[in-house]
Amino acid sequence: MSSSSSFSTKVGHGLAKVLGIKLENPKEDDVTRGESILSSQTGNTFVEGHPTTSEWLHDLVPPPQEAVSYVRSLFPFLSWIGHYNLQWFAGDLVAGITIGAIIVPQGMAYALLAKLEPQFGLYSSFMGVVIYWLFGTSKDISIGPVAVLSTIVGTVVEDITSAPETKDIPPHVIASALSVIAGCIVLAMGLLRIGWIVDLISTTALAAFMTGSAITIASSQLPALMGLHDLSTRDPAYKIIINTLKHLPESKIDASLGLTALFLLYLIRWALTSAAARFPAHKRIIFFMTTMRTVLVILLYTMISWLVNMHRRDQPMFRVIGNVPSGFRNAAVPQFPKNIISRFGSHLPAIVIVMLVEHIAISKSFARINNYAIDPSQEMVAIGMTNVFGPFLGAYPSTGSFSRTAIKSKAGVRTPAAGVVSGIVVLLATYLLTAVFFYIPSAALAAVIIHAVGDLITPPDTVYRFWRVSPLEMFVFFVGVFVSIFAQIEDGLYATVAISAAILIYRILKARGRFLGRVRVHSVLDDNVIGEDHKKVYGEYGTFDGASQGPSRNVFLPLDHGDGSNPEVELENPYPGVFIYRFSEGFNYPNANYTLDCLTDFIFSQTRRSSPEFFERPGDRPWNNPGPRKSAKSPQDGELDAKPTLKAIILDLSSVNNVDVTSVQQLIDVRNQLDKYTAPDVVDWHIACINNRWTKRALIAGGFGIPTKPQDGLHHRWKSIFSVAEMGGKNSAAAVAEVAANERGLQSSHSHMSKLDVEMGQSSDSDEASTKPGDEKVEESAKKVRRGAVVHDLNRPLFHVDLTSAVQSAIANVEAREEFRAAAGQST
Repeated sequence: MSSSSSFSTKVGHGLAKVLGIKLENPKEDDVTRGESILSSQTGNTFVEGHPTTSEWLHDLVPPPQEAVSYVRSLFPFLSWIGHYNLQWFAGDLVAGITIGAIIVPQGMAYALLAKLEPQFGLYSSFMGVVIYWLFGTSKDISIGPVAVLSTIVGTVVEDITSAPETKDIPPHVIASALSVIAGCIVLAMGLLRIGWIVDLISTTALAAFMTGSAITIASSQLPALMGLHDLSTRDPAYKIIINTLKHLPESKIDASLGLTALFLLYLIRWALTSAAARFPAHKRIIFFMTTMRTVLVILLYTMISWLVNMHRRDQPMFRVIGNVPSGFRNAAVPQFPKNIISRFGSHLPAIVIVMLVEHIAISKSFARINNYAIDPSQEMVAIGMTNVFGPFLGAYPSTGSFSRTAIKSKAGVRTPAAGVVSGIVVLLATYLLTAVFFYIPSAALAAVIIHAVGDLITPPDTVYRFWRVSPLEMFVFFVGVFVSIFAQIEDGLYATVAISAAILIYRILKARGRFLGRVRVHSVLDDNVIGEDHKKVYGEYGTFDGASQGPSRNVFLPLDHGDGSNPEVELENPYPGVFIYRFSEGFNYPNANYTLDCLTDFIFSQTRRSSPEFFERPGDRPWNNPGPRKSAKSPQDGELDAKPTLKAIILDLSSVNNVDVTSVQQLIDVRNQLDKYTAPDVVDWHIACINNRWTKRALIAGGFGIPTKPQDGLHHRWKSIFSVAEMGGKNSAAAVAEVAANERGLQSSHSHMSKLDVEMGQSSDSDEASTKPGDEKVEESAKKVRRGAVVHDLNRPLFHVDLTSAVQSAIANVEAREEFRAAAGQST
C-alpha cells in the first residue's frame, strides 16, 4: 500500500514539474509544534488530513445499500401498509367519504375555470386521490383540481384555441398534453431528489401569489354569478370588475341564485362556527356539518333548479351545467398535436411552480401540525405520477388543495389510503349521479368557487406580521398582488420571485461584517453570580465577593452595537492594533470585494503606518496617493502616535460555510496590501471558528494558518497556543473532580444531620471538616488521569477553535515580538 502511494506521489511530483506547477511546502521551522502540550499527559499528536478530490468524488457515489433505500423510498406506502388496522380504516373511511363528497362539486366547478367540460373535473378528482396514496408521504394532502392551477390551465387553453393554426384542437386534448409535459418535468425533479428547489420560493412570494390569484379567480366568476355571460373573463381582474359593474343593469335571474348561494355559504359557516364555540361537546358533529356546507348548498340549489326546469330542459330559466356524460368517456392515450408543445413554453414555468409550491407548502404545513415529516422530493414524484398517468383517463393538471387538505386533516384521516375511499365516492358519482348534475346552476357553482378561494386571501393580521418582521418583504407582497390584479396571475408570480431574488442578491453583494469588541460578563441568576454549574452560587452581584471574584467570561459584541446590544456596555479592542472582524453572510465571490473594502477602510481609519512614507523626489509618489496639501499643517508628534500600528487581524468565520477562489484571492490581496502598510513588520492573520474542512484547505492554499516572516528578518520564536480538549470520559479529570465534590457534599450533609455536631457547635461547612483521607486519593487519581487532545491541527497555529483562543494567541505573539525587538535593539 505504501509503495503504491509512494509511486503515485512520485508521478504527481514529476507531472507537476513538467507542467511548471509549484507545489507548496511551506517551511515551518520557526513554528512551535505545540511542544508546550506534547507531554505525557496529552493524547497522540494530531495533524489534520486535508480533504481530497477523490474523497469528494467518493461521497458522490452512493453505496449499494443507499441504492436499495432509494428504490424503496419511491414507494413509501410499503413502510405502513403492513401495519394497517381497523382503527386506521375507520378514520380513513370518514375522511375519505367527506373529501369525496366535497371534491365532486369542486372538481366540476374548477373544470369550468380550466375552460373544460365538468366531467373532466371528475376525471382529475378520481385520478388524483387514487394515485397519490401509492407515492405520497403526507396523510393529509388532498390532490386534485385546484382553483389557481385550473385558472392557469384555462389561460393556456384559451391562448391555443384562439390561434388560427390550433383553433380546431379540442380543449381537453390541450389540457391532457399540458398535464403530461408538466408531470414529466416534476417527476424528473423528484427522481433526481431536488426537492430543496421549492425553498427558493419565499413565503412572501407564495402569499402574494395566492392572494392575487384568489382575487383574480373571484373576479372571473362575477359575470357567471350575476348572469352576465357575454363578458370576457380573459381580461385582468380589475377590468373584469369594472365591466361587471358597468353591465349590472343587464344581470338576469342567475344573480338571485348566485348571490343567495354565496350568502348562504358564509351564513352557514358563521352560524356553525359560533355554535361550535358555544357547544364544545358537539364540536365534531358541527365540524362535519360545516365541511359539508358546499354539498348542502349545491344539493339545495340543484333541487330548486330541477323543480323550475324539469319541464323545460331545452330552455332553462337560468344557465345550468347541462349534460354530463357518465363514466370515463374520454379515456385514451394522450395526444400531442403538432406545434402544441412549443406553445406551452411561456406557461410551463408557472404551471410547474404552482404544482410544486402550493402542494409542498400545504403538505409541509400540515405535517408540522400533526407531528410528522414529509419528503419534498418524493412529493414531486407523487405529483408527477398523478399528472403523467391522469390524462389516460382524461384528467387535466392537478395538485394539492389547501381547503380540502384542512378538512381532511380535521376529519381524522389516519393514512394516505383515505384517498382510495374518496376515489370510490368520485367513481360512484361519475357513473350514477351524472343525470342530477344536469340541473346544477352555473351561478351556484360560481358562488362555490368564490367562497372557496376566499380562504386563500392573506388576512390583514398576517400582512401586519410581514411588516413587523421585514417591511421590505411587505412591499414585495403588495407588488405581487397588484401585478396579479392588473396583469395576469403568472406575471404576479414571476414578479414576486424576481424581486425576492433581487433582494437576496443585493443582500449577498452588500453583506458586510462587523468589528467586534471584548467585554467581560458574569452569569447572574436571581441577582447572584453563578458559574458553569448554575447550582453553584458565588455571591450577590455588585458585592466584592460576588462580582469581582466570581467567574466571568469574554463576550465579543459589535463595536457599533448593531446587534441591538445595550449601548451603555463599553466595548474595547483586545489590544492596540488588534482587530476582530466577523463575516455576516458568508464569504464568497459576490460579497468578497465589498466586505474586504469595509475591513480595510475601517483599519486605515483606526491605525497609522508602521513607518512613515518617504519619497526622495515628488515624482516617486504614486499618482493615487498625492499626500497632504502644501498648505496643510504638519501633524504634531503626539497626533502621529495617537493611533496604534496594525498588529493582527482576527477573522471570525462562524457564518462562513465555504469559500471560493475569488474570495481567497482577494483575501490574499488584502493581506499583501496590509503587509505593505505595516512594513517592515507583518500582520498576523488569526482565523477562528472554521466550519468546513474545504474552507480550511482553501485558506491553507492561500498561505493562511502559519505566521509570516517580517521583512527585517527579526523573527521571534512563535508562541503556539492550542485549544486542548479533556479526554477520558468518566475517567477524565473533570469527571473525577465532580465525583470528589459529590462525595464531599454527601459527607457534609451527614455531618449536618448529626445532632452531636450541632450541640458541640462544629462547622461542617469548613474545608477541614469536609476533607477526608479518601479525598486525597481521589484528587491524586484525578491528576494522574488528566489527558488531553488538541482540537485543531498542530501545524496551523493561526487556526483557532474560538475567538478567545485567537485573541490570546494574537496578544501573546504581539507582546513577544515587541519584547524581542526591544531586546534586539538594546543588544545593538
